Amino acid sequence: MLHKTVTVFSGSSLDICIHNSKNKYNGDPDLQFLLKGGDLLKVKSKSWRKTRLFRLNEDCKTVWQQTSKTFKSDSSFSLEDIDSVRYGRQTEGLQKYTDSSVEDRCFSIIFKGRRKNLDLIASSKEEAKRWVSGLEKVMTGMHSLNRQQNSEHWFYNCMRKADKNADNKMSLKELKHFLRQINIEVDDSYAEMLFKKCDTSNSGTLEGSEIKHFYDLLTYREEIDVIYGKYASTNGQMSSGDLLYFLQNEQRESVSLEYAKKLIEKYEVDETAKQNKYMSKDGFLIYLNHEEGSIFNPAHKPIYQDMHQPLNHYFISSSHNTYLMEDQLKGPSSTEAYIKALMKSCRCVELDCWDGANGEPVIYHGHTLTSKVLFKDVIKAIKEYAFKTSQYPVILSLENHCSTEQQKIMAHHLTSILGSALLTQPLGHQMPNTFPGPEELKGRFLIKGKRLNKLDAAFNNNATEDVDSVSEEDEAAELKEAEQKPKEKIKLAKELSDLVIYCKSVHFSNFEHSRDNQAFYEMASFKESKAMNLAENSATAFIHHNMDKLSRIYPAGSRTDSSNYNPVPLWNAGCQIVALNFQTPGKEMDLNQARFLPNGKCGYILKPEFQRDPASQFDPANLRVGPWLKRKTLHVMIISAQQLPKINENKQKSIVDPQVKVEIYGVPDDIASKQTHHIDNNGFNPQWNTKFQFTIHVPELALVRFVVEDYDAASHNDLIGLYTLPFTSMQNGYRHVPLLTKRGNLIPSAGLFVHIMALDA
Repeated sequence: MLHKTVTVFSGSSLDICIHNSKNKYNGDPDLQFLLKGGDLLKVKSKSWRKTRLFRLNEDCKTVWQQTSKTFKSDSSFSLEDIDSVRYGRQTEGLQKYTDSSVEDRCFSIIFKGRRKNLDLIASSKEEAKRWVSGLEKVMTGMHSLNRQQNSEHWFYNCMRKADKNADNKMSLKELKHFLRQINIEVDDSYAEMLFKKCDTSNSGTLEGSEIKHFYDLLTYREEIDVIYGKYASTNGQMSSGDLLYFLQNEQRESVSLEYAKKLIEKYEVDETAKQNKYMSKDGFLIYLNHEEGSIFNPAHKPIYQDMHQPLNHYFISSSHNTYLMEDQLKGPSSTEAYIKALMKSCRCVELDCWDGANGEPVIYHGHTLTSKVLFKDVIKAIKEYAFKTSQYPVILSLENHCSTEQQKIMAHHLTSILGSALLTQPLGHQMPNTFPGPEELKGRFLIKGKRLNKLDAAFNNNATEDVDSVSEEDEAAELKEAEQKPKEKIKLAKELSDLVIYCKSVHFSNFEHSRDNQAFYEMASFKESKAMNLAENSATAFIHHNMDKLSRIYPAGSRTDSSNYNPVPLWNAGCQIVALNFQTPGKEMDLNQARFLPNGKCGYILKPEFQRDPASQFDPANLRVGPWLKRKTLHVMIISAQQLPKINENKQKSIVDPQVKVEIYGVPDDIASKQTHHIDNNGFNPQWNTKFQFTIHVPELALVRFVVEDYDAASHNDLIGLYTLPFTSMQNGYRHVPLLTKRGNLIPSAGLFVHIMALDA
């Protein structure tokens, strides 16, 4: 990669983006279209529509937009901040504020996090499609860059910003400014020494090859030199045999010489070395920065688990009050919240249904100030986005508070909008006695809710029946009041009842009653406190309950801020549908993202066999001898970090003081946390070389979390980046760890470099 970098400085330009991005699409009409840009109609409301100029900046990483008739310097947004680009009227704003006649001229830019969508109308269908295809192409190209390429791209973009007078040269003053930009604080004497060492022309500025020399000095990684030198035993270079020895003995991979040769062919940048089946130091670094050198096992990236087991044998990615964008009391309800959850491969979403105006049921958090969204609009959004990231079944968990008339409307919308994808009969020709698997239910929707009768009862009963109107999430409160006043009753419409097949909602009394009286398709919902109590005090019974049936867990009603509970103890107890507030970032959602990271991110993870085997006596809190006990000693060395982001971009002199925490989550005996010392004023290339050791008793339930923080002696440390993954998906050896933001988005250039060794204890 550094061989390619030389070409950037062969002339006098710092336009690294043209080298990295434009060359990739050289002559591409879509890219040329974006660079030229054009007028688009920006839509915010019925009355607010303004024509604004948009274009892709020369860096090919940001889009400039005209924010008003006067041009502003801060009117760009990064392509990294874009979650997706949607063609057509695919947002609430465009559906609400535009007519269907402009459908084919509309498109929307959806941002990550809570930033509002950008709804736009082009002058023609062709122009709209070119904007969408062009943006998607450039974004795909950016995402396909490996970490080394992203690192170089980021480095030179920072350099461009530091070049205040845009003369493609760097003065000493600009160099000092640049060092602060890339998150490193050095004293003046070091900066001057670095500058003089690179200023071979004695011109008082750095340009061309001198900047290349400066880049090499600054990005030199001693730890890579040491590792490469240890294994490059063939005339100072790493032969295919040397590489194989490294892979087998250091990385602990069972691979062949042919595999080592393929890595050289794939990553070596020097053609002579490639022909001789050698890997240079540059090629070695590129390999370490690709997925083969990542801490996450690439074999776990696609779907690799058995997907034919009964549905209740899987952990299922699940959302609570999915319609909410913010808090539980006054925040907005939106179809966008469903889209975001589904695009994260959430496979169980919640619909809190109430009678609405004009005979149309609505979804909102009842008896609060949260806004309302039409039930039919939610079903349309679910239909559109349910299977874009995963083909495995989606469960629609209905909280039904509607009259029978509007329940019939709900049933009509479900059947007419979802069509044949909606499961309305059990699979097969006879009454089942267990769940089908995710594979058999691919592309299907399952309704969870109340049902009038048993699944094997006659389906032609036209009568309605009284059922509890109590929301499952109010059960605990209602039970406390049961002696004071009778429960309310509502009628349940047969049309809606008949759509409930494998997920009939029932009340939970105790495990013995459930074992003797509850059919496999009858499932209970548990408030977090009740579920945590059962998981702590009756774990084995809870696990056996979940071997036959589904259990759904939801946050306490007191979490009005949409905070989350720790899902790990519930997974330890075999609970499948552990519903979280997807809109709220934090440790709990990090753990959820990690749990569902492997297996194609499909939203289904097969539970360990000891949580599926009826003979198992597994108890997370009392680890007797059993198949779950596979003790491992985990050795972790935190070696270094690269290009950590600044916490406060507005303060140029604000440099982070990074420290790293390694946390283990799993059964109680495995919970642990250790941290490095902090390093003052260096977020660019800090080095720790700190070793930790952990004992893991139940590796199949363990999650490993890396957290990089900005140390602050006076207040709470700020998060810089994090990464969490299952213990069983970690690779041994020297590995790069990608870093994510608090909302789970990749920080392209940043990462940790670690050494991992998991040994049998």
